[in-house]
Amino acid sequence: MLHHVEDHPEQKADPAESAGIERRPRPWRRRLVRVLLAVALILVGLAVVAGVYLATLPGVGDAEARVAAILAREGGTVLPSPPPARLAAAVVSTEDENFYTNPVFDVAAGAGRAAVAALGTSEDPGGSTIAQQLAKRLYPHGGGLWGTLEEIGLGVKLSLAYSHEQVLSMYLNSVYYGNGYWGDLAAARGYFGVSPRRLTWGEASMLAGLPQAPSAYDPLVHLNLARARQRHVLDQLVANGHLTAAAADRAFAEHLPFR
Repeated sequence: MLHHVEDHPEQKADPAESAGIERRPRPWRRRLVRVLLAVALILVGLAVVAGVYLATLPGVGDAEARVAAILAREGGTVLPSPPPARLAAAVVSTEDENFYTNPVFDVAAGAGRAAVAALGTSEDPGGSTIAQQLAKRLYPHGGGLWGTLEEIGLGVKLSLAYSHEQVLSMYLNSVYYGNGYWGDLAAARGYFGVSPRRLTWGEASMLAGLPQAPSAYDPLVHLNLARARQRHVLDQLVANGHLTAAAADRAFAEHLPFR
């Protein structure tokens, strides 16, 4: 009786292994390792340079005292932390969506603005983070590339030295809302006759839009422009999950009792 024997394909031995030769890394792997090492060295170098640069900048331990000095000079009053919830959400959603992330994002966000400044323009590139805007207000410095770099560095130092709530409170307390109102306490009382913590979404979204251009968006003089800005703030609140579209529409339809 014949038995069928199934054929099995023979496994071919690696010629290098048969000859006892050690397999060498492929050229592209060596190049990849070199590139990764170079990138790592560059990152370490940048971190060292950034650390040295931050050490040369002024300290920020007096930031809260500087805010109080601004308000004392302008006739305002400090509103202690925590910041009013609705106004805080409106400002963060509109001006700095990455505010509650790691301070490293301040550097990343500011890098583009530093590049714009490097092109030679003396104008503010715009889009600064809240910490950077606070640094610019509390620690005046020159313009251009070096001024932008200093603003970025001081913003990082503020983010590392203070909590998010403290930074946001200092920012809201020190900005100008138009019509002689410095700080959120004066603005809420001056425009609507209420405490900042009792602002409605309609009122908070109106105030949050003013610091960017207090004269252009003055609701007592340019109501249509102020309302357009308010609509933008409300849309940002929807985009960041603080309001539904329907709630934003209701806030926009609110009667604003300007004093």
